[in-house]
Amino acid sequence: METIRPIKTEQEYELALERLSKIFHAKPSTPEGDLLEVLSLLIHEYEQKHHKIEILSPLEALKYEMEEQGLSQTGLAKRAGMSKSTISEIMNGKKQMSLNFLKFLHNELGIPAHILLAY
Repeated sequence: METIRPIKTEQEYELALERLSKIFHAKPSTPEGDLLEVLSLLIHEYEQKHHKIEILSPLEALKYEMEEQGLSQTGLAKRAGMSKSTISEIMNGKKQMSLNFLKFLHNELGIPAHILLAY
């Protein structure tokens, strides 16, 4: 049985990721499956402390999604049934997103609701 210890350094983290990738498809309730579960927990804990990913603001998420989908402000305005000037004001932080616009972003662009409601 291998000795499992907390991950304390970036090198140990990289080694744990390597090991995890080799046993990723292990079946539950097997020695490898148990190791997979424990390694996942240790990696998650290390990442929470050292590689925490900040949640995007609704505006940052919108800009990201527009880039991913190749949408211009004009294209977004057409899809949302809004004027380009309103979209421009939203994009420049001069106007708040309405509830209907937030629903559109979630339903039509696929931006998760928890991001849109985070602020």
